[in-house]
Amino acid sequence: MDVDLRDLELLAATAEAGSLTAAAEQLYVSQPALSQRLTRLEDRLGMRLFDRVGRRLVPNAAGRRMLVAAHRILGELDSATRELHDMRDGRDRRVRFAAQCSTTFPWLPPVLRAFRARHPEAEVRIETVADDAPITALLADLVDVALVTKPDLQMDRVDLIQLFEDEMVAVVPAAHPWASRRHVTAADFTGVDLVLYDVYDQNRIPSNPLPIPAQARPARITTMPLVTDLVIEMAAGGQGIAVLPNWVAAPYAASHGLALVQIGARPLTRTWFCATRPGPRPSHVEAFVEELVARLGPVGAS
Repeated sequence: MDVDLRDLELLAATAEAGSLTAAAEQLYVSQPALSQRLTRLEDRLGMRLFDRVGRRLVPNAAGRRMLVAAHRILGELDSATRELHDMRDGRDRRVRFAAQCSTTFPWLPPVLRAFRARHPEAEVRIETVADDAPITALLADLVDVALVTKPDLQMDRVDLIQLFEDEMVAVVPAAHPWASRRHVTAADFTGVDLVLYDVYDQNRIPSNPLPIPAQARPARITTMPLVTDLVIEMAAGGQGIAVLPNWVAAPYAASHGLALVQIGARPLTRTWFCATRPGPRPSHVEAFVEELVARLGPVGAS
């Protein structure tokens, strides 16, 4: 490898201080030694990383690119070190939480209030996980608790608590022909344009089944990032029929002039679970799970 951790520290310190002398003081090394390290790094990379502007060393385009990586890596290492110290000293009170297929959490404040009353010293982090795959993140110890609904091949490797079912609905403008319908069928979706979260992108491998009846044959499918406001605006503007959970879409119906239409003669529903890694859980994680289940379980769900 052409770059090591000391090189990244050199880049960050020199960019911040503006000179090798000041950077050497920060890193507790001599200025000549630091100058030689910078020269060797630039030789390995085959290009200069700093330009001299007056009396200061200023990162050039190559240096700025390396600094992005340096700040990210050094920041992550610093964060990991602090967390390990907390774990070693028994002060780790984090709960890392992720929810699948959702950017709205109207139920979360009551969960947090009840949880913090029990563990005021704890910290809850809402994590964004790659590819909307919280089970993978859970098994990799990137999150502690996940709210999941989509089938996952690794679901048998985690502990699941069934919470509630929600209904998927078609979201259309109030003037749309479907708005007066009690429900729509698979045949109604033939030839229509859809607007969906990008987790339903059919070019993904593996792809997720579309949230419509299996026999439906839509025309164009436009996928959007997991930003509910964006999907709602597209549907309200007549750019396609959105399919969203009822509890996600309902708050937008009045403000955006939308109708929520049942899909199928029997509602199209999904089952949600609270997922955790197998085995004993720290008391603060267990308390968060208990509050989540109390709020979203069969009795508390709303």
